[in-house]
Amino acid sequence: MPVVAATTSPPGPLDRPAGGAFTLIFTTLPALLRLTCGLAGAVVALTVLTPPVRLPLLLPAVAGLTAWSVWYAVRALRHGIGTALVTGDVALTTAAVVAIPWLVAPAVLAGEGSWTAVLASTTVINTQATAPARWSIPAGLLVTAGYVVGATVAGNPVEARAHAATLLVQAACTAMMTAVMRHRLGQADATFADYQRLSREAVAARAAREAERRQNRDLHDTVLATLTMVGLGAVAGSTAALRERCAADLRTLTALADARSLPAAGPTALDDRLRAVLARTPELTVTATLVSCRVPAEVSTALAESTAAALANVARHAPGAATTLALSRVAGTVVVEVTDDGPGFDPATVPAHRYGLRESILGRTAAVGGVAEVTSAPGAGTRVRLEWRGGH
Repeated sequence: MPVVAATTSPPGPLDRPAGGAFTLIFTTLPALLRLTCGLAGAVVALTVLTPPVRLPLLLPAVAGLTAWSVWYAVRALRHGIGTALVTGDVALTTAAVVAIPWLVAPAVLAGEGSWTAVLASTTVINTQATAPARWSIPAGLLVTAGYVVGATVAGNPVEARAHAATLLVQAACTAMMTAVMRHRLGQADATFADYQRLSREAVAARAAREAERRQNRDLHDTVLATLTMVGLGAVAGSTAALRERCAADLRTLTALADARSLPAAGPTALDDRLRAVLARTPELTVTATLVSCRVPAEVSTALAESTAAALANVARHAPGAATTLALSRVAGTVVVEVTDDGPGFDPATVPAHRYGLRESILGRTAAVGGVAEVTSAPGAGTRVRLEWRGGH
């Protein structure tokens, strides 16, 4: 039986939808936050230039921080936020807040409303949202310490303590929120990965079962059918007819094996396939009416082999019955009918384990999107009707 091998590949965004969404959100929001706060901070920084603010120091500092904010946003949106962006942001922010005595007027330093206070908060929040906790927490403490030093040297220890507390709360809350979200989204991705794995296993199992069913049909309709007919006396042993039937079975199995090793072919003539089926059943006298009809190769194979199974049932259970085979097209539907005037049977009484009707005819036709119908009754003969819509 063919073995379906499972293939593996590195996980992509579709394999981690929750984690991918987290990364997207926590890249876009920090980028926009850094850009807007950087531009707004530059405008605010240049509005109050009273001493001890040193303009020769303020102008390059504001220009550098503004350029960094733009670069940070562009780089983050294009390539994500990596170690270099986080490190640069923390370093520049720490340098800026340490230089508060020369960059911020005392009048606007109090109340945690200065542009450096906003800069420090933005960096602390962004760092917790974009870096692992083992790096983001020390980075947040570094920015906080820098602000305390800068505000204290500027002569406002109250502001230093107040905003330090704010920065620590912001760092702690953002770190906890990010950790919880990462954990929950990781669980969601793990559940999704399990679902994908189970789905792939189910597909592989269905493929394996279908391959096994095809093999069982082929064996049932060839070798097993011939052995059954020999056992029932429908075909005499050691005769030319038996040898021809065995040879036909071998040719059929070989052709099926070869067909499965080749790519799917285009439309084939179903009427030719049915004539080949008739040639495989020389023990039956069949009146055939076959119109020209081309269908996809897999459909042709399924309908032809289902027909062969129906004729084999006639040869096995009603060898002397008058039998007809008809191929027609009705309003775009291909119809194959096998009828006989044999003793008939009650389809409802066929045991569930019997393979002939269930798989060789009904199952094989259904596998290609067709419909098979078996109509019979004791003393009323049997009719097998196969339908497939889409023939041309």
